[in-house]
Amino acid sequence: MRKGFSVGLLGGSFNPAHGGHRKMSLAALERLGLDEVWWLVSPQNPLKPVAGMAPLAARLASARLVARHPRIRPTAIEAELGTQLTVDTLQALRHRFPQVRFLWLMGSDNLLQFHRWADWRVIARTVPIVVMARPHYVGPSQSAPAMGWFRRYRHKSAAGWKDWQLPGIATVDFGLDSRSATAIRREEPGWADDILEQDPLLERQEQTA
Repeated sequence: MRKGFSVGLLGGSFNPAHGGHRKMSLAALERLGLDEVWWLVSPQNPLKPVAGMAPLAARLASARLVARHPRIRPTAIEAELGTQLTVDTLQALRHRFPQVRFLWLMGSDNLLQFHRWADWRVIARTVPIVVMARPHYVGPSQSAPAMGWFRRYRHKSAAGWKDWQLPGIATVDFGLDSRSATAIRREEPGWADDILEQDPLLERQEQTA
C-alpha cells in the first residue's frame, strides 16, 4: 500500500452482516475519499454476550457474501493479531501498516455506549471518528455520555477528516437504513448453520482467516 492510503475501519460482530453495512461502506468510500473499507469481524465483542453469537467462521462468511465489492474487505484480522479491545487493535494495525491513514467508522448506536469502551479517549486521540446515523439512534446519540467530552472536538462535516487535529469526530447521514442483525437473527435463526453447510471448509477458516 502506498503512503497515505486511506482505510475506514468498521468494527462489529457482523452477527450476521447485512445490506446496511454494505450501504454505509459504499457511501463512506464515495463521500470520505477512502481507498478501502475494512470490516473488522470481531472474535467476541467484550460488551456483547457470548450466548447467541455465531461462530467467527460463519460471521466472516456472511460478511464476505454481503460485501461484494473489491474495496470492501471483510477480515478477521483481530483473531490473527490476538486483540479483542479496539484500542489494542488500532495500535497493532498502525504498527503493521504505518503507511496507512485509518479512520474509525461507527453507527450512532455504538456512540451511545462508546464511553464503556476501554480507553475510549485514547481511541479518539488515535484515529478520526465518523459516526454514521442509524434509525432511532440519531437523536439520543447526540446526548450520549461520551459527547460531553467530544463536543469541543466536533466537526460539522467529515469531508476534511484527513486534516483534523485529533481528537476529531463528525456525524454523517449517508441515508438511514433500518436493517439490523437482531432482526435477521429473529427472522432466520438458522442463518449461521445455513452458511456453514454451504461450505464445510468455512469451519476450519475460523482459526486462519
